[in-house]
This record gives sequence, C-alpha cells and structure tokens, in this order.
Amino acid sequence: MSISLLLEMSASTDPDRVAVVSGDTRATVAEIAARADEGAEQIAASGAGHVVYVGTGGIMLPLLLFASARAGRAFTPLNYRLGPSALRELIERLPDPLIVADPDYVDALRDTGREVLDSSTLLPTLTQVATTADADRARPDIDPDDIAVVLFTSGTTSRPKAVELTHANLTSYVMGTVEFASADPDDAVLIAVPPYHIAGVGAALSNIYAGRRLVYLRQFDPERWLELVRDEAITNATVVPTMLDRIVSALESGRRELPSLRTLAYGGSKVPLPLVRKTMDLLPDVGLVNAYGLTETSSTIAVLTPEDHRAARDSADSTVARRLTSVGRPVPGVELQIRDDDGNVVRPGVSGELFIRGAQVSQKYSDVGSVLDTDGWFPTRDIAELDADGYLYIGGRSDDTIIRGGENIAPAELEDVLVEHPQVRSVAVIGVEDSEWGQAIVAVIVPAAGATPDPEEIRGYTRERLRGSRTPDRVVFRDELPATPTGKLLRRVLVEELGPARAE
Repeated sequence: MSISLLLEMSASTDPDRVAVVSGDTRATVAEIAARADEGAEQIAASGAGHVVYVGTGGIMLPLLLFASARAGRAFTPLNYRLGPSALRELIERLPDPLIVADPDYVDALRDTGREVLDSSTLLPTLTQVATTADADRARPDIDPDDIAVVLFTSGTTSRPKAVELTHANLTSYVMGTVEFASADPDDAVLIAVPPYHIAGVGAALSNIYAGRRLVYLRQFDPERWLELVRDEAITNATVVPTMLDRIVSALESGRRELPSLRTLAYGGSKVPLPLVRKTMDLLPDVGLVNAYGLTETSSTIAVLTPEDHRAARDSADSTVARRLTSVGRPVPGVELQIRDDDGNVVRPGVSGELFIRGAQVSQKYSDVGSVLDTDGWFPTRDIAELDADGYLYIGGRSDDTIIRGGENIAPAELEDVLVEHPQVRSVAVIGVEDSEWGQAIVAVIVPAAGATPDPEEIRGYTRERLRGSRTPDRVVFRDELPATPTGKLLRRVLVEELGPARAE
C-alpha cells in the first residue's frame, strides 16, 4: 500500500471538498490529486531517484509528498533555516536528488551542482490542471516496504541521522490512529509546524485521510495564528512548546475568544507544567492533547487526551494528578517497554530506557542500517517510566543524565521542581565537568517577567523539595534558552557555554 492511497480514497469519496488553504490558495481534494499526478509525471521524467524540498511548506508539502509517492520516489523536506553548506551536506547524502525550492531559497542551493527547480513554477496552476485525477494514468507499483519519506533528525547532539520511513510505516500510523472520513464537514486544522518535521508530514497525511481542511501558517506568528483560528473557524491545531508559550502570552494581553477551537495538541518537547495549567485556565472549553512521538516512529505513539488533562487537573489523588506531567498512553498498535541497564524489563513505577515496537516504527537509518533488536524493538534512548495504569512519563535523554559523585541524576527531576517557582518562567538543568564531583549541576533559568530571582533562594527552594545532592551547584540566568525551531532544548549549547564548572 502506498501513502498515495490515502489521497485517492479521499478524492473518491468527496472530491469537491476544500482540502488545503495556504495563503490565498484554496484547493479541493480533486485538485490536489490532479496536481499530484501532474507532478509525478514531471518527477518521473526527470530521472531523479529522490525528491528534495527546501521551503516553508504550505500547499507544497502535500503536493510534493503525494506526487513523489505516485512517481515511486522517496521524498525529503529539509530544514530551510540551515545555511547553504549544511543543506549541501544533507543533499549529498541522498541518491540522485531532484531539488525543489521556494523562490527565497533557490539561489542558496545553486552551488550544489544540481538543477534547482523553483517551486512556484514546478507544478501548473490550478486553472491549468484538470480537476479530477486520471484513474487510467499509469503509475509504478509500490511495495509497502519501499521508502516513502526520509527525514533528518535535528542533530542536537550529533550528526543528523537519515530516518527511512516506508509506505507501510506511514500508512500504519495513519490508519491506526485516524478513522477514514471521520471529520465533520466543517472541521479544519491549523498547521504551523515546519514541513521538515515528522509532525508536518503526519498532519498532511492524517488530516487528508480524516477529511479535515488543512490550513497552513507557513511562518509562525502568535497574532496571525489567533487570527486564522477565528477567520477560518479552526477546530483543531497543533503547536510546539515555544509556539504555545507565545500564544498564551498573546491571549493574556488581548482577546481570548476562540469559539470554534475544540482541541489544541502540543508536543515536540516537554512543556512546563505551569504553562499547561495556564493554557487550560485561559481556554477552558478547549481540549488539550499532549502527543509524544519520534521521527523514527512516524509521529505520535502516545497521547494524553483532553479527558486525561481535565481529570488530572481536578483530582485530589496524587497518582491521577501526576498524569498531567505524562505523555499519556500508547496509541493502538504500539507496544512499550521500559528496560534497565542490563536489558531487563522493569516493573511499573521504575525508570529506564524506553523501547517501542509496532508497524509504524522505522526499521533503519540510511548508511547505518537497522537499529531494532532481534525482536523488533526500537531503543529510543529516552529515559522513561510507565505507571500501573499504562501512563508514560518521559524523563529526558539518557545522554543528558548527570553523574555527580557517582549518583545518576535526571535533569527533568530538578526542572519539574524549579519551574514551579513563582519567579521562574523556564529552566534547563545541565551537568558540566567538575574536578571534585565529576559533574556539577547547573540550573539555567529564564526569570518570570519582572522577576529578579536570588540564586541562593533558588538553591534553597530546590533543597527543601529534593535531596541535598539534587541542589544546583550553580544558578545562572538567561533571557532565553537555546532551542531548535521545533522547540527542542539545545543542552549542548549550554554545556559548551557554561562548562567546565567554575566559581561565580
């Protein structure tokens, strides 16, 4: 099965439904299908072995995604924020690529030595294409195990890995989590995540399949985001933590009415608990969804539902209340295990490394091969815990563990405490080299607006709530924390800046 079947099913059921809104462009399902067919012919005629896209997405993402699938070529959207040399390095790792770029990025890609096609002229305009796809058009046979999409990981700690996602991986994710044509006729989803992120690919596939109208915001701005929610009667939206923080700030300073919005999903990295609570207070009628997934898992593998959020916030039971810090329970078809350092599966309530198994999990990286164990389990390198009711708690990356005086300390343990301090807006805890302890604990804090926290008071606040060995050795303040465009904290930047430990 090819991912293009998801589009074909939608086109055959409701061809005249508006499927995509991108700027001034509005396209029906039939128009998307027809343009994908035209694009597939051009891709096949080029002789390319791969399709690369550099741009801000919008309608180009679903068009190139489905056109590439129909041409039998793998598709890779790249981070348009990278410099020319970084883009060239990634492109050189892909086989015989056809490069498509938005006009603003064409010149930066000229020195790749390959032809670069301007996305604004690659595909015919809507008025130049038939409004229905040609069912008799010859299409290549697609093996479900053929590669559909290659995505590069963010490379926050190492060289970006090229994750190979097959048609089977992606269709398993979509069909396992979404019911076909289940959306109401007026349902619309606002997509502000970048096209090179797995959430962007997953959103295009799953919402076309469900029957929602996709509304794209190609460059995130909180005020514009709020305008689109109101003007397009958005019912569903997905954001990363940095976007959610800016949306909440905009809501606090202006109008709060978003009458059409029913669900707001967040994910990509950890969201501070005070921000979750504030969002729930500001938008009491909107159901929050925490979605956890990886590039390697074809998007979401665990979900904390709106019902979970409300039950946890209102509960006097500490076990239930704690779930507001979890990423929920696994989606259908996904299995989870938590293992200790010896590879043994641990009991509920004990932390260890998270392993994932399921049809939506990628089997390999390009140039590396499979990283699954003999039973098909993928090692995430995330430190996690499952409670007795199956709720998953993510404690951070195993590489981030601080070893101070021989004791393993998870940064998340301190961060969860520190972020509740009334003078703290956000915080990152890192370990830096130290001659006495091996590593010292450094808390990097972004103060709340107008606050001037005292470092010793912050240390005392932590000591009162955790063991003395968890007390930060140093507290430093910053205007913001370094992060990727999708909100992932760049701890290595802080480690390079602040280590080794030194007297203040």
